[in-house]
Amino acid sequence: MLEALDRQLFLFLNSLNSPFWDHVMFIISAKLTWVPLYLAIIYALWRKYKRKLIVILLFVILAVTLSDRLSVAVKNTVKRPRPCHEKSLEGMVHTVKGKCGGQYGFVSSHASNSFMVALFSLLLIRKRWYTVSIILWALVVGYSRIYLGVHYPGDVVASSALGALAGWFTIFLYNLTDSRFLQKSGYFSQNKINKA
Repeated sequence: MLEALDRQLFLFLNSLNSPFWDHVMFIISAKLTWVPLYLAIIYALWRKYKRKLIVILLFVILAVTLSDRLSVAVKNTVKRPRPCHEKSLEGMVHTVKGKCGGQYGFVSSHASNSFMVALFSLLLIRKRWYTVSIILWALVVGYSRIYLGVHYPGDVVASSALGALAGWFTIFLYNLTDSRFLQKSGYFSQNKINKA
């Protein structure tokens, strides 16, 4: 029942396309598009946390690895075909530039990583305008995967939960490390991070 609803919602959302939005969504989904955003986040973290940035970046690497590897593991375990690979939907799925991706789509690594970045960074930056903006960004990236025909809405919803969990867990580990080790060093003590 849920799978049938997921397919129907996918077909509806995926059908809302045009040449202009094909171009826009393709750019939104491209990995290198958001490098300036990631650099801006790192700059904002440096402005707020100064010397702790190097430690935070180590936890960023952990968060990215966790989110990405978990999403790939779920894909290879569940083995749900992407909509563009689903034989029963042949001829009904709108794709862009013939791109479809690997065979399996549950869950979306793009969406998982985007929500991980969103949650991880908003818990550190803690500004209302930033929280709203970064969540909207993650939602748009997730929607782009549906638009491009490579993921069902259910894939994106599950991915957002997985990515948010990876982001929260990594912040939890960071705060644990910060409170038990980093704050005991005078080198870091001026830059205490609020508990997430």
